[in-house]
Amino acid sequence: MDTDVSTTDQPDGPDQRTPQHLVVMGVAGSGKTTVATLLARHLGTEYAEADQFHPQANIDKMSAGTPLTDEDRWPWLEAIRDWLSAEADAGRSGVVTCSALKRSYRDLLRTADGSVCFVHLDGSRELLGERMEHRSGHFMPTSLLPSQLATLEPLADDEPGFTLDVASTPEQIVEQILARTHLSVAPGAR
Repeated sequence: MDTDVSTTDQPDGPDQRTPQHLVVMGVAGSGKTTVATLLARHLGTEYAEADQFHPQANIDKMSAGTPLTDEDRWPWLEAIRDWLSAEADAGRSGVVTCSALKRSYRDLLRTADGSVCFVHLDGSRELLGERMEHRSGHFMPTSLLPSQLATLEPLADDEPGFTLDVASTPEQIVEQILARTHLSVAPGAR
């Protein structure tokens, strides 16, 4: 699905813009952090990694190979939503990574101030597993990939966002995101 998330004028003046948030979503190993970091740099906007919002109990649970429950996830999702709202309240757009595997999670994130668009990075089970095996310094073990894939509810037609194949390079994915969202690249960012 194509969703235009270009900035729009606010009623109180031509210079006021609605902050546009991009949530780079997908299962572990999809390249969310790499793509979101590049994207935020191109847009000249703030970036946050969803993992920084997890309480230590969630990190400990995942590190032990135990999938999180919805009860574990709600405070984490609320913290991400609150970060997006704080950025919007300061007049800034934001880019954040978040697995956002279920529609109910995305519904909560969409309650953030500003406009929220989801960019779902998707790939084959084999590619995702291979990427997880070769990354270092992350607490999420490859053993949790099947539970993430089983939980994943792809974006529905009425959700703001689109899905991209992670077989492309991160730079190509960022170019696709910029083309589909019509967001402006920051001067000198490329």
